[in-house]
Amino acid sequence: MSARMFSSSAARRTKVAVLGAGGGIGQPLSLLLKQNPLVSELSLYDIRGAPGVAADVSHVDTPSVVKGYAADKLEEALQGVKVVVIPAGVPRKPGMTRDDLFNTNASIVRDLAAAIARVSPSAHVLVISNPVNSTVPIVASTFEKAGVFDPAHIFGVTTLDVVRASRFLSQVIGAVPSECDVPVVGGHSGATIVPLFSQTKVGKAVAGEPYAKLVNRVQFGGDEVVKAKDGAGSATLSMAYAGAKFADCLLRALNGEKGVVTPTFVKSPLYADKGVDFFASLIELGPNGVQKINPVGNLTPEEQKLLEACLPDLKKNIDKGKAFVA
Repeated sequence: MSARMFSSSAARRTKVAVLGAGGGIGQPLSLLLKQNPLVSELSLYDIRGAPGVAADVSHVDTPSVVKGYAADKLEEALQGVKVVVIPAGVPRKPGMTRDDLFNTNASIVRDLAAAIARVSPSAHVLVISNPVNSTVPIVASTFEKAGVFDPAHIFGVTTLDVVRASRFLSQVIGAVPSECDVPVVGGHSGATIVPLFSQTKVGKAVAGEPYAKLVNRVQFGGDEVVKAKDGAGSATLSMAYAGAKFADCLLRALNGEKGVVTPTFVKSPLYADKGVDFFASLIELGPNGVQKINPVGNLTPEEQKLLEACLPDLKKNIDKGKAFVA
C-alpha cells in the first residue's frame, strides 16, 4: 500500500457511494475504501449483489458505516453523498477495445449520472467505467442538461495508467516504484495515453527500443490482463487499487490538505482550441475539487509525437460521448 494512501486525519469524514459495488472492480474497491479513515459511510449500490457485499465489508474493523442498496434503491443510496465512484458497467473481453464497451456502458453511466444530478448534484463524481474518454463527457453533458454541471466536480480516474507507468519503469531501471512517479497525460485508452518519462529523474535515461516498449506497455497494459484472464474479465484488482488511490487524494484535498497533485481526466482548456475540451494532466486538488489545471510541461520530441497522435483520437472519443447524450 502506498505510504500516501489512507492517511490518518482528524479532519471531517465523508460519505462515499460506490455505484457498481457488486462487480469485479466494485467489490475490492469497496473493501479498500472501508479502510480509509476519511470515509464516514459507504453507500454501496448495484443492480445485484450490493447488500451482500455491504454485509461482508461491514465486518471490517474500521469505524465507517456500510449500507447496501438493491436495484430499486438508487436514489436512496445517493442521499447525502459527497463523493460518488462509478465502476459500473461490463468488463472487456479478449479482442475488445474500451470503445467496444461504449454502447452498453454509455447507457449505464448516463442513467447513473442523471440520478446523481437529481439527488446529490454537488457531489464529486469519479468515473471508472470505460471508455473513460467518452463516459466522462457523458456525465458532464448529463449534468449540463440538468443545469448542475460544475467542472471542478467531475473526474475520469486515469490513475491506473500512472500506477502502471511507475511500476513498469521501476522494472526497467531496477528502482522501487515510489521513486518512479510518472505523470501520464491525455486520455485513458491506447494511443491517447501519454506517459511522460522525461519528467522523472530516473526515467530520463530510458531511450530507443526500451523506451518504445515501455510506452507501448503502459498504453496497452490492460490487454495483458484481459488476455491472461482468458475471457474472465479485465483489470479489476489493480483498477480498484488505482480508484481507491485517487479517491484518497480527493478526500485529503476536500479536507484541506495542501499540495495534492495527481493526473486525472477533467474538463480542461489546455487543448480546447483543437476541439479537445477534456484532458488528463497534473491537477491540483482542493476543497472544491479541481483547483488548478497544470499544463503538460516540457516534452521530448518522442513525447511530442505521442501527444500529437493522442489528440485526434481523444477528440473522437469525447465527441462520441457528447453525441450520445445530445
